Amino acid sequence: MENRIDHMKYLEGMEVIDSDIPDRVIKAMNDYEPESFKATDVTNALRKEILSPADFAALLSPAAEPYLEQIAARAKEETRKHFGNSVMMFTPLYIANYCENHCIYCGFNCMNKIHRAKLSPEEIDHEMKLIAETGLEEVLILTGESRKMSDVKYIGEACKIASKYFRVIGLEIYPLNVDEYRYLQECGADYVTVFQETYDSDRYETLHLAGHKRIFPYRFNAQERAIMGGMRGVGFAALLGLSDFRKDAFATGMHAYLLQKKYPHAEIAFSCPRLRPTINHDEINPKDVHERQLFQVMCAYRIFMPFASMTISTRERAGFRDHVIGVAATKISAGVSTGIGGHSGEEEKGDAQFIISDPRTVDEVRDAIKAMGCQPVFNDYVRV
Repeated sequence: MENRIDHMKYLEGMEVIDSDIPDRVIKAMNDYEPESFKATDVTNALRKEILSPADFAALLSPAAEPYLEQIAARAKEETRKHFGNSVMMFTPLYIANYCENHCIYCGFNCMNKIHRAKLSPEEIDHEMKLIAETGLEEVLILTGESRKMSDVKYIGEACKIASKYFRVIGLEIYPLNVDEYRYLQECGADYVTVFQETYDSDRYETLHLAGHKRIFPYRFNAQERAIMGGMRGVGFAALLGLSDFRKDAFATGMHAYLLQKKYPHAEIAFSCPRLRPTINHDEINPKDVHERQLFQVMCAYRIFMPFASMTISTRERAGFRDHVIGVAATKISAGVSTGIGGHSGEEEKGDAQFIISDPRTVDEVRDAIKAMGCQPVFNDYVRV
């Protein structure tokens, strides 16, 4: 095997913060044995008003699968209690797909032969103007993980442009240091989402062969650094299907739970992605994570952390997305393009990160939300 950098050692320029959360999450995940739970553990958990981590673990276990209907009913109850009938709508805008990482499952990875591109400030402005004309008031800005091609200043300029058109601005970019997150927050960013991909560090090492993303602990602490940098909210996700999905989902929940306890003011959010086929890798699929298992994970998140926002992405088909917004999800993307410059209706400048399953427009998703008896919401935050 070729020599590779140690995935557990920080590289030069990576900020180290004093936090015990990673060790606590990894210990909890390693101690979690999904097969050890019984039906009584599940029913006892459902009777509790506030769940412990052990109760959360029970709801993620195989023993909970026969109780999915009851779990869904409890999840729907919690969603209605804390979010009413409202469902937030947003769209992602990919402004660049250059990447310096070699992640074997990702369409953007530096070894994949795709058409690379980045939008100019003028093109970003044009795309955002078109998105805003659909009525949406929240945008999620994404890049490939390349500091060279998408540096912090470039992303900051995109945030400043977005501030002209949107009330809420999210970021899904490479992990940064505290001062860099503070700079982007000052440019207009509200929240940061980071996919840990998998919390199994040994599996993580085999999936991330090169680039800064290979450094497991630096990525792990990204959300905490973002909060320290002044971000209002942070999002968490494991890419279900890369490793044992139950353990990854449990670790994701514990990561969010412990950070919420440490920073009670922070807004917490979950994303629930499964593996999707990519350009040149159309055989990639989430294996043992079927819709039923994904639904179980989402409901468990909701009951364990009832205040958390939860996003269902276009990785999933329209029918499934419509179903889960009536039960656990509180946020849904619409009018999505995962390519570079895809909102203008013209040919995309750069290739997509993954192949989407739900191509519906903003109007079509809005109508679907209403058909489910829910209220589509374009903004729930006012800047002062």
